[in-house]
Amino acid sequence: MGTHRHEFVERYEGVVAFGLSREVDEASLKVFLQKFSDDRLLEALCPRLAQEELDRIVHLLTGLMRAHLSDEEYHRLFLLEET
Repeated sequence: MGTHRHEFVERYEGVVAFGLSREVDEASLKVFLQKFSDDRLLEALCPRLAQEELDRIVHLLTGLMRAHLSDEEYHRLFLLEET
């Protein structure tokens, strides 16, 4: 299995805002999600989430991947499996 990377958040110098343009929305979402997945943040947040909140997050994220990624992309990009 490969190594996860969070490079975008470290090099992005643009504005982080939503509603300005599709381009800014996409860049802002990348920054937001990479910051959200920081180990220290998740160590603090996860124990405080109710089971229903955990379930909703997992359902949302898996649903988005299922809708927008092929099986090959899911295995290569999310699971980091060599194909």
